[in-house]
Amino acid sequence: MNPHVIPAADYRRERWRNGLGWTREISRAGGESDWAWRMSIAEVDADAAFSRFPGVDREICLLSGKGVDLCFDDGAREGLEPPHGRHRFEGERVVRAALRDGPVQVCNLMWRRDRVGLRVWHRPLVGSMVLFAEVGDTWLLHLLAGQALFSGGSGLTGLSGGDTAVLRSNVDERARYALEGGGEALVARITPAASGARDGHVIGCASGSVDVPPVSTLGEDGLP
Repeated sequence: MNPHVIPAADYRRERWRNGLGWTREISRAGGESDWAWRMSIAEVDADAAFSRFPGVDREICLLSGKGVDLCFDDGAREGLEPPHGRHRFEGERVVRAALRDGPVQVCNLMWRRDRVGLRVWHRPLVGSMVLFAEVGDTWLLHLLAGQALFSGGSGLTGLSGGDTAVLRSNVDERARYALEGGGEALVARITPAASGARDGHVIGCASGSVDVPPVSTLGEDGLP
């Protein structure tokens, strides 16, 4: 999979596996039933049960709407608060989405835990950001709002709110991606399971190239 930008208009819309909602698939690694990871946007218009995915870990992030509660069959309840609350859980768990006040959209990240590891950060984009992709790594950068351009001869098109960039290393060396713009982004790093979810590093901000937890430079010195 070569580095590329996916415009929001190109996301494929399909029914949930349990038929109770809609998903717009952004990207995945592998086939429809044998992917290693998958990123999508779920449209939740009514209270509904989520599909179960044995062997899969998940992270859900609120994109729009007034909030939703994830109600688990063991009695646990996790709220996704506006603007971008998120929660990670095992795909084996039985969970139901309970809307608070109208429909919501959520970003749905899923990955097979025996094949890859994945970490997620919500990051403001103010000025510049530099992402380093180590060999074997994949970065997903979903621009929640704003505009951004890649520089340095990457050949990648610009991003508008709702678009997603899929970034990878070169065959045998890490790759550097420089981004300029304003807005905010949801950033995920995917690593081979054998290496674990290694720390990364985002360089960024108008204030200079500084480490700003939880994300400061993706790939070079380690995300906390």
